[in-house]
Amino acid sequence: MKLIKAGLVLLMVIAIFMMATTVSAQGSATYSAVAFLKDAKNNTVGVASFTQDAHDLVYVNVVVSVMKPGLHGIHIHEKGTCIGPSFTSAGEHDNPLGKEHGLKNTKGPHAGDLPNLEVGTDGKGYLSTTTKLVTLSPGPTTLFGSNGTALVIHAGPDDQMSNPAGNSGARVACGVIEKR
Repeated sequence: MKLIKAGLVLLMVIAIFMMATTVSAQGSATYSAVAFLKDAKNNTVGVASFTQDAHDLVYVNVVVSVMKPGLHGIHIHEKGTCIGPSFTSAGEHDNPLGKEHGLKNTKGPHAGDLPNLEVGTDGKGYLSTTTKLVTLSPGPTTLFGSNGTALVIHAGPDDQMSNPAGNSGARVACGVIEKR
């Protein structure tokens, strides 16, 4: 138990460092957010940071530990609530523009679609990506509308094509995206 707590503390320090270095590297970052990811038993398994620069590019950095190895679909969902164990309270993918699912879909993607998260055999994973599909600032694709949003990790990989969620399976972790 002490080892898990120490790992989570390290995870949080890394996440804060990532957020700080992303802001520093961009120089003109205007908005930021964070999501603490919890599993079905309410254990913290990771953290995600979001930073938007002056050109509306959103940097997404996710660090997880204590997760099943392999590829996992990871998406921004339309409601800022994470009630376990199924996390269906987060609703569907964030999709304010009415697109179809998948980064490879010619009729897509949803605003909340992200590349797969890869978790190693040690249970730790990291995703660093950028997106212009959402914003942290006001507007039609903001993550801070009246219902808020959540970041959800799925059990399996996202095929980046199939509706509604890329055949990525059950929701295994969830975190409400909060302004910082």
